[in-house]
Amino acid sequence: MNSDTRPAHAAWIVAAVLLLDQAVKVGIKLTFTLGEKVDWIPGVFAIQFIENDGMAFGWALPGATGKYLLTGFRIVAVVLLAIHLRRIGQSGSPRGFRQALSLILAGAAGNIIDSVGYGRLFSRSSFGQPGDWAWNSDWGGYAPWFRGNVVDMLHITVQWPSWWPVEAWAGQEIFPPIFNIADAAITCGVALILIRQKSWLAPAPPPNPRVSESAQ
Repeated sequence: MNSDTRPAHAAWIVAAVLLLDQAVKVGIKLTFTLGEKVDWIPGVFAIQFIENDGMAFGWALPGATGKYLLTGFRIVAVVLLAIHLRRIGQSGSPRGFRQALSLILAGAAGNIIDSVGYGRLFSRSSFGQPGDWAWNSDWGGYAPWFRGNVVDMLHITVQWPSWWPVEAWAGQEIFPPIFNIADAAITCGVALILIRQKSWLAPAPPPNPRVSESAQ
């Protein structure tokens, strides 16, 4: 493992991802109706507003208890990851590894903000009406604290070609889940770690005994 004591700028990475993620989510929440779709690159990429009460890419645990458990798990995971990131930053771990962990931390924190606070900050979005700030709405927030929905909007619309040998896939979207910037940050961080794990996580080579003897 190649140690690197230079700063990984973890705080800046987390802050930048969080700011971008929340700015996009708030903008979508206040201007899009639920389910509204805008094709940015037809057949490739669209913005489509949905809400989910679960994990990344729309996965969920059922019921109110599942929601509380999921949010609690997220908070604990983010705290532990932040502590770990701080520790390895002081130990001279690879800079790229710390940056990848920063992406994961930022993504997880971004979705926590939705789950914890959006139910109190915003009114309910509907298929005919965008959401609004809770204090501007006669109905206030749409859910208690810790029961808000995660805002998703990024939709890759590329389809398998019609001649694809797997008939069930032909003409279907290659990646149908709708996700957000926080999900993308988590995915990029995990992918970087998987790709570079041999160089980032390899144990340090043992000291060369000849070098040690010559130094004495």
